[in-house]
Amino acid sequence: MNKSLSILTIGSLLYFASGCSQSPAQLQKALEDNPEILVNAIKKNPEKIMAALQVAAQESARNAQEVAAKEQEAKFEAEFKNPLKPELGTRESLGVVNAPITIVEYTDFQCPFCARGYQTMEQVRKTYGDKVRLVVKNLPLSNHPMAMPAAERFEALMLVKPDQAWAFYHEIFAHQDQLNGGGEKYLDSVVKKVGADLAKVKTLMASEKVQSLIRKDMEEAEKFSIQGTPGFIVAGVSVRGAYPFETFKQIIDRKLSEME
Repeated sequence: MNKSLSILTIGSLLYFASGCSQSPAQLQKALEDNPEILVNAIKKNPEKIMAALQVAAQESARNAQEVAAKEQEAKFEAEFKNPLKPELGTRESLGVVNAPITIVEYTDFQCPFCARGYQTMEQVRKTYGDKVRLVVKNLPLSNHPMAMPAAERFEALMLVKPDQAWAFYHEIFAHQDQLNGGGEKYLDSVVKKVGADLAKVKTLMASEKVQSLIRKDMEEAEKFSIQGTPGFIVAGVSVRGAYPFETFKQIIDRKLSEME
């Protein structure tokens, strides 16, 4: 714990327990000038002070969660009124092209939260069928060394045969532990497993078309202030993180009701 922060926090607890004899600022200065006062107080009443700190920490966490929830709700409402508009172009998707709801996902093949997001998207697709389509974009994080190589193979496969790319996508997220352990050898084995020509895929991986597409995906995520993975845009409404199915259901159901 930061020294000055701990002194201020514990000092504040002592202040409110001691009445109105000093202001918080005066007490803080006294404790900083004479830290032995604080040390002696902790030694004398360790259980009470630690219990008070735990209560304060729990209350602070609850307050932070409430603030975050209100901010997320406000963001949802703002984006319902003014939806975000990711570039779709001719990107392939899981689901019918004319589905009323388009979900764009910014993903990292090595991100464990993205594996959770993958399962949620599978549940969404199973629940809503032809009402939803999923467009997958790339946001490989620098702290995941296999994320970019996986993204390059995924997009190279899209240029060769989209069905093979989607088979690759499902395989990687279903067996992400093998990616973590097997690295590029595992990725190459999956490319061959889905029936693609590995040499051709390797050539396309380095092409400007693939590199530019991934770069644009990352730039678009940054434009929408999506910095971590997974990130989603559900019919224009952003969901930042591996939120549960219910969060997506709430947005999709509301969007569908507005279309009726």
